[in-house]
Amino acid sequence: MVVFPNCKINIGLSIVEKRSDGYHNLESVFYPLALCDALEIIENNNQLDYNFTCNIKSIPTDDSNLVIKALHLVRKYYTFPGVDINLIKNIPYGAGLGGGSSDAAYTIKCLNELFNLGMTNERLIELSSQIGSDCAFFIKNEACFAYERGDKFKASNIDLKEKYILLVKPDYCISTAEAYSNIIPHKIDFDIETVLTSDRNNWKDYVVNDFEKTAFNKFPELQEIKQWMYNKGAFFSAMSGSGSTIYGLFDEKPELNGCWNKHFSWISEL
Repeated sequence: MVVFPNCKINIGLSIVEKRSDGYHNLESVFYPLALCDALEIIENNNQLDYNFTCNIKSIPTDDSNLVIKALHLVRKYYTFPGVDINLIKNIPYGAGLGGGSSDAAYTIKCLNELFNLGMTNERLIELSSQIGSDCAFFIKNEACFAYERGDKFKASNIDLKEKYILLVKPDYCISTAEAYSNIIPHKIDFDIETVLTSDRNNWKDYVVNDFEKTAFNKFPELQEIKQWMYNKGAFFSAMSGSGSTIYGLFDEKPELNGCWNKHFSWISEL
């Protein structure tokens, strides 16, 4: 069975408080994108627990990979044969796009369908949330307001159909731990959903990613990319997640014209 785990962007990301369990509560809107990996899972004939390959040699293929964590989690509760897993990465990793989380969620969904495990959507969400805070988003894969650890969702009315998105991701990554180390949690005094469903010209005045300040201080180029997006006509631009991807939202398809050609870039209609 072959599935295509997609990624997402964060539209706004506010860290509102630190929890007693050491995690943080956040508020953000998650929006799915069509950029995807390819994940193949088939029953193997060697009676192995699993055999895992990936086209990116620097990505671990042991238990530290979220795909394998997802596999072991499902095995904890369900019985099924050994599997061969092949992952083709197209989504850049360390990008703030949730690619690893999506791969894990799709692993759970794929195993459920491949071996008729009978998991409901609620069960898929329950297991996915044990892998990572945003994994469960990829079960329903619909635009939503995310809160608490980023694992609770409420349907969002934001509509970006017929708009365009441009992603630019430099070849460096920002660790989530490093990103959180400089965050001072704070409550926001407006409703992000109200802002995002009203005049979009107000978005850049209200909707912020709290991780940008630290990331831009360390990598000034990220701020340059964001400003370039606005200069090219974006009605909104921001860093996604803890970085290092900068995205811009446009009414018309933007042209790179050779800019940022040393970085990963991707343009699509939403």
